[in-house]
Amino acid sequence: MASQPQNSLTEDVIIAVPPTSIEMTSVSQAPPPEKLDDPFLVTFSPQFDASNPKDWPTSRKWAVTDVMSATGFNRIMVSTIMAPALSTIASELNMSSTEAAMALSIYLLATAFGPLVIGPLSEVYGRKRVLHASNVWNIVCGFATTKEVLIASRFMAGFGASSIYALAGGVLGDIWRPEQRGRSLAVYLLIPLFGAAVGPIIGGFMAGRTTWRWMFWSTSIFQGVMVAVSFTVFRETYAPVILKRKAEGLRRNTGDARYYTVHERMVEQKSLLSILVKALTRPLRLLMFHPLIQITCVLEAFSYGLLYVVLSSFAELWIHHYQFRVELSGLHYIAIALGEVVGSQFGGRFMDFYRRRQQTRLSGDSGAVEPEHRLKLAFPGLVVWPLALVFYGWAAQYRLHWSAVDVGIFFMCIGLQMGDLPISAYVIESYGEHTSSAIAATQFPRSLAAFLFPLFAPKMYQELGYGWGNTVLALVGFPLGALVTIVLWRYGKQLRLKNALIT
Repeated sequence: MASQPQNSLTEDVIIAVPPTSIEMTSVSQAPPPEKLDDPFLVTFSPQFDASNPKDWPTSRKWAVTDVMSATGFNRIMVSTIMAPALSTIASELNMSSTEAAMALSIYLLATAFGPLVIGPLSEVYGRKRVLHASNVWNIVCGFATTKEVLIASRFMAGFGASSIYALAGGVLGDIWRPEQRGRSLAVYLLIPLFGAAVGPIIGGFMAGRTTWRWMFWSTSIFQGVMVAVSFTVFRETYAPVILKRKAEGLRRNTGDARYYTVHERMVEQKSLLSILVKALTRPLRLLMFHPLIQITCVLEAFSYGLLYVVLSSFAELWIHHYQFRVELSGLHYIAIALGEVVGSQFGGRFMDFYRRRQQTRLSGDSGAVEPEHRLKLAFPGLVVWPLALVFYGWAAQYRLHWSAVDVGIFFMCIGLQMGDLPISAYVIESYGEHTSSAIAATQFPRSLAAFLFPLFAPKMYQELGYGWGNTVLALVGFPLGALVTIVLWRYGKQLRLKNALIT
């Protein structure tokens, strides 16, 4: 996929030829125009090619998207399912409150490191092989008899589960065109967003009715089912790997070794070790040298950390502040799930509507619609979530009716999703072929924030209360979000072009 929207002909050619914008290759590395007419150069047909993921039937695209979505649901649900049972687990395994919070959030720490490896590997070996790599560490969590084993196995489970964070953006970028970006993101997020909130609901009932160990055993069973389904439904989506297989088939069937792809020609003089080293270091190089990634990470890390402050402390609010039973405390996570779903579905569809309006205004030339146009749509969310966060905090502080707290959380999550969706679409469209590496780079600080923020949340609420605690978070988050979005909107294109030679 091109780093900027292109017309159909140009876009399909660029799928076969690594893009010349940010992170991919420099203009000097791209093949000369006459090479595109080389009869032995294997590319996708510019009009229609059944092997081109962007030309797949819509039903197949949705099947692949649904597999990613269901896999994401389970792996994100695991990150929060133990929240309502933290006090029970801490008592059984002799854990302090800090160690219990560590057992919950260390899963997120692992998801910071996993994509740094998994994302680049998917750009070498393809998405399908990497997705099908499963892990058994979630099962081990259910058999843990010491706090050390539980914390260690939670870390390893998070590392294996992080493949969904690394692959989702890349796969969606592989199969969907820019004008379908909003809807595809919205549908993909529909089920996983429930996972973060449904996890504590299920965990609350399990903690109250049976052993907490079934939280991990049941999710491991579901994970095994999804691995089996993905083997039959999921197909390779990464264009360079598809074209390489196509070229290999032509060489084998014709006996003519002259068939090649641009990607093969670019790497044929390199050793496997050098290819892997370059791929595996790409997310870190993006994080270190690309201001666009660095600026984006600041906002995404804060938003993600804030969400996990809420997820990790919400059950505590209802159990100790409102004196609800464990099972009922988990039900309030429904407000979080509904807010995220409403925000993602409305925000995604509005993104597509806005893009169509932009294309019409620019005489239908989709190539003229820059990725930076996405960023304008983040501003409404950046206003809504701080106001809703403050409302939630003071409603909880004065122990207003539980519905007031849930309303505040509901609108906070709507605002977070409406602010984050345009940023995610912007990264996907800016990094094309290396979207997985770019997502891995942004996921690293996001996961670190999700790991660290819940650690200070109990002390913050203890010292400041829910009212001033949330007000402080809102006073930091609003100017930060506005500043980051304005900078990217005004200078994003310059940053993309400036970093075009960094590979």
